[in-house]
Amino acid sequence: MNFPTDLFAGLRFAVVGLGKNGLPVARRLVAMGATVIAWDDTAAARAAAIGLDVRMPEMARLDALVLSPGIPHRLPRPHPIAAMAIAAGVPILSDVELLYRAVRRAGSQARFVGITGTNGKSTTTALLAHIIAGTGRPVAAGGNLGVAALDLPLLGDDGIYVIEMSSYMLERLATLRFNAAVMLNLSPDHLDRHGDMAGYARAKRAIFDRQTDGDLAVVGIEDDLSRAMAAELQAVTIAGQRRADFWADGTLLQDKTGVIVDLAQARALPGAHNAQNAAAASAMALHLGLSRAEIAAGIISYPGLPHRQEDVGSIAGVRFINDSKATNADSTARAMVCYDRFILIAGGQAKDGGILPLATYFPRIALALLIGRDAPVLAATLAEHGVPHRCVGTLAEATEQAWQAARDGVAPVVLLSPACASWDQFTGFDQRGDMFRDQVAAIKLREGV
Repeated sequence: MNFPTDLFAGLRFAVVGLGKNGLPVARRLVAMGATVIAWDDTAAARAAAIGLDVRMPEMARLDALVLSPGIPHRLPRPHPIAAMAIAAGVPILSDVELLYRAVRRAGSQARFVGITGTNGKSTTTALLAHIIAGTGRPVAAGGNLGVAALDLPLLGDDGIYVIEMSSYMLERLATLRFNAAVMLNLSPDHLDRHGDMAGYARAKRAIFDRQTDGDLAVVGIEDDLSRAMAAELQAVTIAGQRRADFWADGTLLQDKTGVIVDLAQARALPGAHNAQNAAAASAMALHLGLSRAEIAAGIISYPGLPHRQEDVGSIAGVRFINDSKATNADSTARAMVCYDRFILIAGGQAKDGGILPLATYFPRIALALLIGRDAPVLAATLAEHGVPHRCVGTLAEATEQAWQAARDGVAPVVLLSPACASWDQFTGFDQRGDMFRDQVAAIKLREGV
């Protein structure tokens, strides 16, 4: 279904940041009848906004400012337009908030599911949407993953929106209420935007705001901060120790009723971290009315996401794993634990602490090939722990050297799991992962595989 063309008639919005989120949002608001002023700080993005009213917005008579998630409105310093909006009392909203308002204005009572956490939220979002879609129920997934939220279609009363929520997006909600929401885990990330871990945790906690007694709050309890949040929300039973309502015993995912599925059958969900993702998805799916059999079938058939422990091929018995989405040490740890011995490709723009939190897994690294801006920082940590490593600069060179070392028997797995942001050399983790996939394909062609 399409949204009515007069849904936001008479309302005025400014949309700032015309990238893969902002541009479709601006166009969708126009299609819903709103008056939209669009702006981007780069001339190329402004030139690409064909058909939009592109100019520096004024705050007078503005109903809301919609900032692309990556543009700060508080820390480390507010964008000048955001500062103007705050001074003028203009609400600063995310497009997820506007999707919720549009759905309700259109008369639909479709349910909303929100998924957040430092790691695993994309997989959990995609997994839950896949499970729901497999039952024939109407579902639309997006937000921080894939399609901008406001670019999703209008669903009827029986529809379900599954939205990945970053901490940036959660800061800009006003009325949205999630019928089911999950906070998977917390580890240091985006501290420049939230000031400290307490501020980051508060932003994540906002996913449960405005929930009522009939709604579901799910919290992972694998880390101390998440356990504290769960206790605050009374989402778990506390009797000496906090116990999960959904857990994996070996490969068996279960709840208090019994086994839901043997995760050994779910090839796209390796590792304990994916057991947590599957547990969260199962809890929400049951709350949404799906049967245990439907959930099991969806988990087993889930194909996985690109750049998340994506197996991009084997050459002469050597597996190449694309885990480019691992932009922090905690995410890389979740990949490293899945392989006994591997060649690691890491580097880029390091987060606080670099790769020191991975020291437990250093004995698994046969060789580390380091790329990007902070390769010397990572090299210093590895040298202190006696891990063989080289600074090689580029991903292309790292992939080639990894293949040569693996071919010579150094390790049977080449793992791209950078533990760093990608902005120093790439437009994003996806471009980094795509390049790795292309490099592996080129080696396979050269080797006649």
